[in-house]
Amino acid sequence: MHDFLKIQSKIVPDLLDVMQKRYQILRSIRLTEPVGRRTLAGMLGMTERVLRSEAEFLKTQHLIDVKTAGMMVTEKGLKLLDELDEMMSNLSGIRQLEHDLKQLMGIAEVIVIPGDSDTATFVKEELGKACADRLKSSLNKDNIIAVTGGTTMACTAEMLTDELGEKRKLLFVPARGGIGEDVKNQANVICATMAENTGGSHRVLYVPDQVGREVYESLLKEPAIKEILQLIKASNIVLHGIGDAITMAGRRRTSTSSMKKISEENAVGEAFGYYFNENGEIVHKVPTIGLQISDLHVGRKVIAVAGGKSKAKAIKAYMKSAPDQTVLITDEGAAREILKVHLK
Repeated sequence: MHDFLKIQSKIVPDLLDVMQKRYQILRSIRLTEPVGRRTLAGMLGMTERVLRSEAEFLKTQHLIDVKTAGMMVTEKGLKLLDELDEMMSNLSGIRQLEHDLKQLMGIAEVIVIPGDSDTATFVKEELGKACADRLKSSLNKDNIIAVTGGTTMACTAEMLTDELGEKRKLLFVPARGGIGEDVKNQANVICATMAENTGGSHRVLYVPDQVGREVYESLLKEPAIKEILQLIKASNIVLHGIGDAITMAGRRRTSTSSMKKISEENAVGEAFGYYFNENGEIVHKVPTIGLQISDLHVGRKVIAVAGGKSKAKAIKAYMKSAPDQTVLITDEGAAREILKVHLK
């Protein structure tokens, strides 16, 4: 089928473009339904006139319903999406991107989602859905899942469903302290959302993201802190994001002196309180309570989720320190930029 379409596209050059456009529209409706034409046109960067024409075609094929509340994908449309997913990934070069990134980074697996979450918000939801799917295949009967904070993890939490918790025990714990970030992006809140959506349970770690040595030593003596730290250290799965260095430092209300150091050392990426330059070297570390990067290398399944062309340098920098068993879930925008910079 793949070869047939390639041959056919030589006779009808715009065939693949039309297929990819309609596939993208159908995918986007599925993720955001019910959704109006104007809203979807804005998300996809299309004019409302073009989207109206394409939506009318999809409706005549009984792939979507158009109701007062907005457009929704029909059962027939859902079935077609399932059938198209693998083929469209091959045709668009997504599978080759995954292979090339896996080879470049030396990690276990790379999953690339079509699109760029910098320019299309629904792509971040697709990243979350892909993380949920990959998490499901990684679960045991009893699980302790350590989760970091951040906007991508917050989006991922919304994509989890009670299907994950069927016949399994799920305990979500914050990978490290996180008081100081926006509440909705704190690991404690994200863990609570994940537990609620899956029928699991969660624990909280109420400590600052950044602490001095004396405070750090004092907190470690607290029974409640010690108990949650034992659970974190016992986690069998870690879900984490990767941040832009300057953005993350700003969210954490980093001191002026540390911010200056991060900038002068040309840090581009951040994960687990570690800041990396483009060579993957650690140029700054925030004293944090919880998981350290060294902990990831010991018998855990690790799923990293980050996307957007703007995150390409951050992802590439962190991956030089990532454990071999890491599964990276990213998007096409980041993937193509990483390979573009690498091949220069």
